[in-house]
Amino acid sequence: MSDLVSVRFVLTADASPGLLPRLLQPLAKRDLVADAFHAVRQGDAMQVELVLDAMPAGMVHLVAGNLGQVVGVWSVETVLPKPLRAAA
Repeated sequence: MSDLVSVRFVLTADASPGLLPRLLQPLAKRDLVADAFHAVRQGDAMQVELVLDAMPAGMVHLVAGNLGQVVGVWSVETVLPKPLRAAA
């Protein structure tokens, strides 16, 4: 079984009809559901954040790649939690 990770995908895209459901498709085809979804329009652009609290680690790069291929997406940033540092 794959390790589960918490991940945030932060995207910038064209503000266009149909964008938001197109962003959910890469999750749906892998039977994943976002724990949080936040979108804000800023002029002609959309700032979107997708959060998954327990995603199989092996799927992170696949979903990020699919999100980057969605029509209108300019950039995708994948944010994984930083490992905890041991106390000195």
